Amino acid sequence: MINTLYLPELREMLAENNEAELREFCTALHPARTAEFMEGLNADEIWRVLQYADPAVRDEIFGFFPENKQVEILETQDRHEVAGLLAEMASDDRVDLLDETDEAVVQELLPLLPADERRDILRLRSYPEDSAGAVMTTDFAKLGESLTVREALAELGRQAENLETLYYLYVVDDTDHLRGVVSARQLVSAMTRPDTRLSELMETDVAAVDVLDDQELVASKVARYDLLAIPVVDDEHRVLGIVTHDDVIDVMREEAVEDAHRIAGVAPLEESYMRTSILTLTWKRGMWLTILFFTALSTAFALQHYEKNFETYTWLVLFIPLVISSGGNSGNQTATLVITALATGDLHLRDWVRVVRRELVMGMLLGGFLGMCGFIAALIVAGGWFSSTVVAVTLVLVVISGTLAGSLLPLFFKRVGLDPALMSNPFVAGIVDILGIVIYMNVALLLLSLTGQSLKPGG
Repeated sequence: MINTLYLPELREMLAENNEAELREFCTALHPARTAEFMEGLNADEIWRVLQYADPAVRDEIFGFFPENKQVEILETQDRHEVAGLLAEMASDDRVDLLDETDEAVVQELLPLLPADERRDILRLRSYPEDSAGAVMTTDFAKLGESLTVREALAELGRQAENLETLYYLYVVDDTDHLRGVVSARQLVSAMTRPDTRLSELMETDVAAVDVLDDQELVASKVARYDLLAIPVVDDEHRVLGIVTHDDVIDVMREEAVEDAHRIAGVAPLEESYMRTSILTLTWKRGMWLTILFFTALSTAFALQHYEKNFETYTWLVLFIPLVISSGGNSGNQTATLVITALATGDLHLRDWVRVVRRELVMGMLLGGFLGMCGFIAALIVAGGWFSSTVVAVTLVLVVISGTLAGSLLPLFFKRVGLDPALMSNPFVAGIVDILGIVIYMNVALLLLSLTGQSLKPGG
């Protein structure tokens, strides 16, 4: 609401070219708030406002706009001016933005950038998508191991303006091989010993990731070691850049969204929901809905096989939804837990025996509880001890089947190199639905043959 109220005043400043007030607007608030106040402006108006900010402030404000608005500005504004903005941006943010920009525009912008920035962009864009190299920044503190504390502080003062973070200072030899790390706190604490060399001060046991490592591995290492940044090295252990905690948060959010899509039976979207075309959304959703359709059709064939029994003993039909949903829900619960454990590294393929044991016990406990509930419900609805027993025994067996299917299928898909999050739940639902019908009818027929009871209610 505040943003909307402020827009007329902002547009009036632009109409009057009120330089003093526009400069104050760009500097008086936190850059994030400044960007919020400009949400209702179009790309041309935003760019005009940003011209009144100093380059460093302009870069900060620009970074708080939604990605689609940033891309629109890059694609519609003067190429030379936009190139100046790109040159000021952090290397990783700059590459991420260019990856979302029309390639023809990127090719126009690259020659306008300073040679060092252009080479940096081309190098970072050459790494595979979702790798450590693709998300790292090359703006980090790098110091020689032979420097003293006094010399290191002087060198750090020269580098500081171009650095994204000063949490960790990476110590290298003459050929950029990573030798150790010194925190900014350690360096400041050592000011009382200015002639101490970094080689004596540094920690040599440094957690690092390879430039081609998957970004999920990077995020898990940062979380495991509780780091604010992690160095990225090549095959020869030369330090190439760092991945900072803010990039790790972005990675974790991106992976969480992808996993949520997969678990829901939707192929992950390459762009945001609003920027994805209707045809693309239809395809990504439709292919899995088609798979689910045919698994549901298999359930219909299973029901058809017992059609005569249903015609004779109509009370069996009443509990089909209960049987199918109990098995499917327990299976999907288990599959989600196993998929999450696999994604976080809490679970490995070698643990499959323990997983099966745990889920077997879990299935018995959950199935036993739901079986008792089902027994009482069937007694009320169908009014017979026999029907109640059939429902109770079926629920126990179906829930056990669901938990076993939900635990084994993700592990199987992981083993054969398929994505367990995308593949598991649709197949768990289909398999358990069919199993539920088969178990339900066979339990009823088996108990009938053992007891000589009638399948009619009250029997």
